[in-house]
Amino acid sequence: MVAKGTVLGLLSGFLLGFILKGMEKASSLKVYTLLLNIDFIPVIGDIRWPEWIEFLFHLIIAVIIGIIYWYGAQKINGWAKLLVFAFLLTFPVIFLYFPLSLIAIKEVPEPDNMTAFGLWSAAHFIYMFSLPVFYLLIQNIHRKKVRHSA
Repeated sequence: MVAKGTVLGLLSGFLLGFILKGMEKASSLKVYTLLLNIDFIPVIGDIRWPEWIEFLFHLIIAVIIGIIYWYGAQKINGWAKLLVFAFLLTFPVIFLYFPLSLIAIKEVPEPDNMTAFGLWSAAHFIYMFSLPVFYLLIQNIHRKKVRHSA
């Protein structure tokens, strides 16, 4: 369960990161920078990390969410319920935009920048949909492996 949840977290975390990076490049609004920003965290925030390390920190959070999602999804039947569970895990995270943009030291979008908030929200809604999609994909791949090895 942990291994599959880790794969789920990595897939969905990479997707979210790449979407926000593309949105940042297309709009010049620093929504990807906000995703990776840790400058407000004592001690580790004082270090100037390369982007790939900051992305790794993001992926650690994504893996934790992936494992939680995997564990919960095992008890759920049906696409709609899987999506509702993903919504319950993801929707509160969207609103982290406001405190994260307030406490950031780096240049990130202002809390009242509704265009940036819209991009942030859209990317997180895609992330939300990716959780049940990747979950079912991983489940199907595992089932096929089990069938072929039997």
